Amino acid sequence: MGSKLKKGDFVIVISGKDKGKMGKILRVIPEKNRVIVEKVNLHYSHERANPQKGIQGGRLEKELPVHISNVMYYCTNCEKGVRVKIRVLADGRKARICGSCGKELD
Repeated sequence: MGSKLKKGDFVIVISGKDKGKMGKILRVIPEKNRVIVEKVNLHYSHERANPQKGIQGGRLEKELPVHISNVMYYCTNCEKGVRVKIRVLADGRKARICGSCGKELD
């Protein structure tokens, strides 16, 4: 089953060390069931300076993937994390719906 979350969705983290943090999905990795969320699950990689290539050394912040089950879509209407439902509209197209208030998300 595919994920109902897309790149650009605003989500809230519901478990783990970053519980309660909110951010935008930067990338979805469907084969691993993971998402990369802005400013969540930060990791520091230490980069060595290389003046010949113009690389300045230091600590680089990088977001690591989070399992998709640890995030929920954040509905601005409900102001909480909600489940996403799929509904077929009268014209035949599918739409993502907030599971709590019923508002169309797209």
